[in-house]
Amino acid sequence: MITALGKTWHPEHFLCHHCDEQILDATFNVQSGEPVCNKCFVERYTYTCAGCKKPILEKTICAMGESWHEDCFCCGGACKKPLANQTFYERDGKPYCKKDYEDLFAARCAKCEKPITDSAVLAMNVKWHRDCFRCNKCENPITSQTFTIDGDKP
Repeated sequence: MITALGKTWHPEHFLCHHCDEQILDATFNVQSGEPVCNKCFVERYTYTCAGCKKPILEKTICAMGESWHEDCFCCGGACKKPLANQTFYERDGKPYCKKDYEDLFAARCAKCEKPITDSAVLAMNVKWHRDCFRCNKCENPITSQTFTIDGDKP
């Protein structure tokens, strides 16, 4: 005899509510007070991870309109670090940490070629860090609206 869900069952009558297969495992699931085998539970009641495409049986991360295993919700850039409970940036359906997002997608300064992550100067059809936008001859910052171009440099 099997005692489960406040009832006593003959083993041959302890069946999955969905597929009517006998539940032989010591562990089973309950939905609406009825026994459900592990296979039916996974098929009907779990989310599929957007990262690995496997069922999520533990903690679920909901982000970017998808469900993820905690370990699968990682930066799509070089670091691959977990992003659960972190600020992240999205690009083309992938999550990124701030550093990798900026390294991969931020505009680059015309002088130092590093990512521009705050305000920039737009001059000569390119972007510059404010501190990088300097006179090519004397290296003083260019702060006025007017400047001359020597070759392709301010």
